[in-house]
Amino acid sequence: MHLVINTLNSISSRYAPSRALSFGSAHVFKALQLINREGFVSRHLLIEELELGEGSIKTLIKHLKMEKMIITTNKGTTMSDRGRKIFEEMSKYICSESKIPKSNISVSEFNYAILLRHLKFAIKQGVEQRDAAIKMGAQGATTLIFKDGKFLIPGSSYNALKYEKNVERILKDKLNPINDDVIIIASDNSSYIIAELASKAAALYTLQNHVDHKEIDSKIALNNSY
Repeated sequence: MHLVINTLNSISSRYAPSRALSFGSAHVFKALQLINREGFVSRHLLIEELELGEGSIKTLIKHLKMEKMIITTNKGTTMSDRGRKIFEEMSKYICSESKIPKSNISVSEFNYAILLRHLKFAIKQGVEQRDAAIKMGAQGATTLIFKDGKFLIPGSSYNALKYEKNVERILKDKLNPINDDVIIIASDNSSYIIAELASKAAALYTLQNHVDHKEIDSKIALNNSY
């Protein structure tokens, strides 16, 4: 886990005396997802999917290459062995995601949910995740804990989707949650892309800022052993 965190921080940090970067860890993660899904990606696809300018994409690719995460060929950009290893490690924690419709637990028109496996212990009240989503440009975010078939408000036994059966069904079908999983739903008024990046930013914040990353690793290993 430390390798993942350090690599993401390095890629999304500027190298002096360069200008401040217009992308963060969420953009890096989504870029890796695109490369993993497509095999090879073009700069044009990255520009379109990440909503970044050409200069920012060039810098992102440069940083990924500096960390030996990718290889550039005539076909486009593809994942290196090191990049694949780190991406697979990230995917143990950030397991699934999906667009979802507007409901009484979202604050805007466009909503995107992401699942963190077995990370209930890393959540307080969900305020930190909301703030991370807002920092990415979204209107806000809602954090839920999955327990015994219900999506609960952190720190309570209240079923947040009691009257939202359609959203509940979508989350169960698309995310396949199990007990003690965390679901972060980011919301935005303008686009799904911002909502998606905001949900990723909130998820990565949860991983990056937890007090003890070794605890995350040990809990994942313990739960996977059952």
